[in-house]
Amino acid sequence: MGYFGNHLATLVTGVFAAVLTGLWPYFVDFAPILNLVFLMAVPITWFLTFTCWISQKSTDYMHNHAQSHSEKKSLSNIQTIQTTTTGSQVSISEIKQIQNELSLELNNVKESVKLKDSEIERLNQEILNLETRVQIESLKTELANLKMLASGSKTKSK
Repeated sequence: MGYFGNHLATLVTGVFAAVLTGLWPYFVDFAPILNLVFLMAVPITWFLTFTCWISQKSTDYMHNHAQSHSEKKSLSNIQTIQTTTTGSQVSISEIKQIQNELSLELNNVKESVKLKDSEIERLNQEILNLETRVQIESLKTELANLKMLASGSKTKSK
């Protein structure tokens, strides 16, 4: 965060605006063009100082807001994942239990159906990445289809 709380641009611009403001009375008598330069430069530098200050305050607010929001999420005792389509919540322990069940089911199907290794590996990876009810239901559907395929191949082979 730095020594000035990330307000270094504001500080430098403010010092420059203060110096210009302080020097203005001394250069008024030299030339009318200098008076015009100071008349334009001083308000512009003070405006830039204000703009730098406001933008840094906005950035600080957004970063602090994001941190406090993530801290609130991590402090909850029961970690849940909100699904966007169904609105139901799934706890982490439920996801672990479902992952274990689906892994066992996939291993049973793997033994009965000769699938490609890449397909089984993809399903294993999807099981490990489960986060929502929708994903869980789609994996259950895929496993049911594989079971039907396995039972179909058993009846054909008999």
